[in-house]
Amino acid sequence: MSVRFGKVAQVAVAAMSLLAERYDKGKTKLNSAQIAEIRELPQPIVAKVLTTLSSLGLVDGTRGPGGGYWLNKKPKDISLHDIIAEFERTDAGIMCPFGPNWCGHGENCPMHDSLAEWAENWRAYLDGTNLAIFIKS
Repeated sequence: MSVRFGKVAQVAVAAMSLLAERYDKGKTKLNSAQIAEIRELPQPIVAKVLTTLSSLGLVDGTRGPGGGYWLNKKPKDISLHDIIAEFERTDAGIMCPFGPNWCGHGENCPMHDSLAEWAENWRAYLDGTNLAIFIKS
């Protein structure tokens, strides 16, 4: 299966989903090496992503022995869009497969309505889906 966002955004979702699985209001902390190992991700990218997510207020963390990261909000209060938007343009439309001189410059291409609907559904999914989906009951 392929997704509509790049590797760094995928790493961000993978890291945040693990923090959501382990969410206990900050009692459990995971460092970037632990997250990278558990999710089989490159540790330098995980560390960079966590720094960015921390600056956004989505995670908090402590340094040193026993340090690590945890969600700064309840999983239900963090949407996929909150995570992905920092790493990908989520407001960009889909480029017309017929080239730049079709849609928006006269009659729309034959795929325009379907692609526009797909883009809107994707955005609605990102906005409406939160990290609570990763919590096992």
